[in-house]
Amino acid sequence: MRAIRCKAYGPPSSLVLEEVENLKPKAKEVLVTVKACGLNFPDTLIIQGLYQFKPELPFTPGSDVAGVVKEVGEGVSHLKVGQEVFGFVPYGALAEEVLVPSNACFPKPPQMDFPTAASFLMAYGTSYHALKNRGRLMEGETLLVLGASGGVGLAAVELGKLMGAKVIAAASTDEKLELCKKYGADETINYTTQDLKATIKELTEGKGADVIYDPVGGAYSEAAFRGIARNGRFLVVGFAAGDIPKIPLNLPLLKEASIVGVFWGAFAMKDPKGNMQNSMQLMQWHAEGKLKPHIHAVYDLVDTSKALEEMTNRKVKGKLIVKV
Repeated sequence: MRAIRCKAYGPPSSLVLEEVENLKPKAKEVLVTVKACGLNFPDTLIIQGLYQFKPELPFTPGSDVAGVVKEVGEGVSHLKVGQEVFGFVPYGALAEEVLVPSNACFPKPPQMDFPTAASFLMAYGTSYHALKNRGRLMEGETLLVLGASGGVGLAAVELGKLMGAKVIAAASTDEKLELCKKYGADETINYTTQDLKATIKELTEGKGADVIYDPVGGAYSEAAFRGIARNGRFLVVGFAAGDIPKIPLNLPLLKEASIVGVFWGAFAMKDPKGNMQNSMQLMQWHAEGKLKPHIHAVYDLVDTSKALEEMTNRKVKGKLIVKV
């Protein structure tokens, strides 16, 4: 089978498409013929050796997958050969076939096509886990989303509005913020032209944001934290800006605020029951027409490097899909 391979850590241009050995499922694994793979910002980090974990070289990147069950391993009873599914793997999905743990592989809802299904689990799973389990977002609270036009950011805007919050979307261009408005943002902040802290205070009448969702990091984190409300929750989701910020610890003390880590991949693996409950809720909302992933573009497998370069250059709004 063909697969995108990372043979040495580096930029997207260093990836190659080549033939690799066919896969065979072990116990509690599902072999999936890949139809679509959703790209996520961590994919740009893992190929550079900059992510939380480093797969042994060479490896195949890609996490969000949708396809058809080709074979099931021992102990798998909820899926059968020929069934359309979607799921999540730490890496390996940018290929013609991938092995998916059975507890991270779900029947694809009939109303979802393969690109939509491959856009769904990581972005919405991360954001719902962040807002519900880690941020304890309540109806009537104010949610600030940084990097709000990206894959997880746009999902957070959409979910925050669905959960009854007032949503403030922050992004780097007016064009990106227009998309956020379409996904439910009540207010917007262009943090390249507006003072982030001052505008948060202005939009919340001095109170600050109850929950801050931060997948960006860098210089924006501290400025946003300075606009947090008393007893606020600051959700550390990722570092798309590249720099891991250092927050002065007197700030959470003065606001009696919490800095809360969000690692959906670990949650999905270590609490599969809780993740299943979240996933079922998300799929129900999608079936009801309340969630709709925004797909920025679709690339062929051979053009994976071009797709990841577009993501690295911050040109993507919503999700990128690689079709196989």
